[in-house]
Amino acid sequence: MSDQIHYLTKQGLEDLEARLEYLRNVRRAEVAERLHQALEEGGELVENAEYEDAKAEQAFLEGEIMRLENILSNAQIIEQDADKATVSLGDHVLVQEKGKRTKETYHIVGAAEADPRNGRISNESPMGRALLGKKVGEKVTVKAPDGDIVFVIKSIE
Repeated sequence: MSDQIHYLTKQGLEDLEARLEYLRNVRRAEVAERLHQALEEGGELVENAEYEDAKAEQAFLEGEIMRLENILSNAQIIEQDADKATVSLGDHVLVQEKGKRTKETYHIVGAAEADPRNGRISNESPMGRALLGKKVGEKVTVKAPDGDIVFVIKSIE
């Protein structure tokens, strides 16, 4: 796995630590029990679909644990900057699409915490990259599959 820095909010760090703890201590035991049950049910291992499914789940689980360990071992907490002159990691940015009345708020977070449906966008996403370093009142252009979209930054919190 890479040693890339993973930017996290304090809440994001706590959430990932809790998820890792759950996977290690609860899900591992559940999957191990499922494997044990599948072996007890008998049949040849070659023909035991439940066993094969449990092994696949175990492999996925271990991969997810490794991914979370990597993120947490390379985590850098996003420090909130009191100066809100420009958009930076951790900020909430209110934007308005050119030609539209509605406004949208985005929370700029690291890729590991991104959840676009809930307004949490990655600093590595096209929108996140476009917003970083910009000031209130500035226009930003985001390249989208349907063409460029222009937004105006209304506020930074």
